Amino acid sequence: MDTTSQQQVFEFSDRFIAALNGGDPATVRTFYTPDATCWHNFDDADQTLDDNMKLLEWMVRKAPERRYRLVRRELIPGGWLQQHILEARLANGREMKMFACCVITLKGGLIHRIEEYLDPAQAAVLREAKAS
Repeated sequence: MDTTSQQQVFEFSDRFIAALNGGDPATVRTFYTPDATCWHNFDDADQTLDDNMKLLEWMVRKAPERRYRLVRRELIPGGWLQQHILEARLANGREMKMFACCVITLKGGLIHRIEEYLDPAQAAVLREAKAS
């Protein structure tokens, strides 16, 4: 891909992270193709877009203050690879950090697939947090 394409992908990535940080599933959904899937290393299953948005809604309730901090991003054929840290203050005041790496594939300028690698033990505190 040429520099313009890399710039466009990275600008799209920046807008996507900003939408995730905003926590509005309707806005986040606009970044995906209708048939997008999200695969996780810890269960080896593809999650539908609807289920992924339900997970986002749950996370926003559990962690009202959260931020995806980009550590590394590399352009790859058809999308990008991203390493990030999800930093959050949970509804119960507890802090959380979750380290992740994602391979994100685009189709027609939208996210078609995310393959997410993370340690679910780092997210265990989310199950303990009570929503405010």
